[in-house]
Amino acid sequence: MLHLGDYLYEYKKGSDPAQMNDTTERFRQRRAAAFKAYYENMPLRKSSVPAGFDMKIYRTIQWGQLANFHMMDTRQYLDDQLAGDGWRKNVTERLAEDRSITGAEQEKWLLEGFRNSAQRWDILGQQVFFAERDRNQACEIDDVSMDGWDGYAASRRRITEGWVDANVRNAVVLTGDVHRNWANDVKVDYKDPASPVVGSELVCTSITSTGNGSGSTSDPVMAWNPHLKFYNDSRGYVNTRITKDALQADFRVLDYVTTPGSPVSTKASFQIQDGVPGLKARA
Repeated sequence: MLHLGDYLYEYKKGSDPAQMNDTTERFRQRRAAAFKAYYENMPLRKSSVPAGFDMKIYRTIQWGQLANFHMMDTRQYLDDQLAGDGWRKNVTERLAEDRSITGAEQEKWLLEGFRNSAQRWDILGQQVFFAERDRNQACEIDDVSMDGWDGYAASRRRITEGWVDANVRNAVVLTGDVHRNWANDVKVDYKDPASPVVGSELVCTSITSTGNGSGSTSDPVMAWNPHLKFYNDSRGYVNTRITKDALQADFRVLDYVTTPGSPVSTKASFQIQDGVPGLKARA
């Protein structure tokens, strides 16, 4: 599968061609070619047909009265990553109220979608890690990724508060890009232990990227990030079944991907009950 970031991130709106040792004309040609390749290889509707070097991907898909799928684009419209990108410590600018990973127009579209929703489940399909993931245990130091929603903390808070204020019945974030499985509870305020859980995040691992993986189900950061409920370093997929009563997520993994014939097994299963925010592990 082709990943959104493979084609769109390099060509995000506002990118400086000079930073890529290119002219504006060639940069736009490359961007248009990237969008064309992405559209031709992904199951997108005609509404997403590229217009030259422009392409709108975010959209809502309604599945009867059961679910809304808000398919987002967190790669084209984001403010530039801070501090040279990557994992950085104590970057206070990441908390700035004017920083956005979605851009103003997409954020408005999503918040209106929450307010207008009459569905039982609202699913956010998006590209990068949503919940807070602090690699440093010390309270006076935070060490987070500038590439995920941690680099755009106010943007994440506005989206999360948006579904809370709109009384969204069940909010679930579906995430890729991390090349590892995670299952997380979502809060408005991760620094407050008493802050209630208001949603869930399911992070799908890669299909083949990074090879077979270690199979580890333990990451040290989970000890001081209690909302991070599950981790797994294997390749595979998440099989999700949504009914009016519950959402069931099975983390399906392969022992190896470097040669054919690997068996498939379920490493972990979680359930989200209708009207009860948060993940419940299932045997």
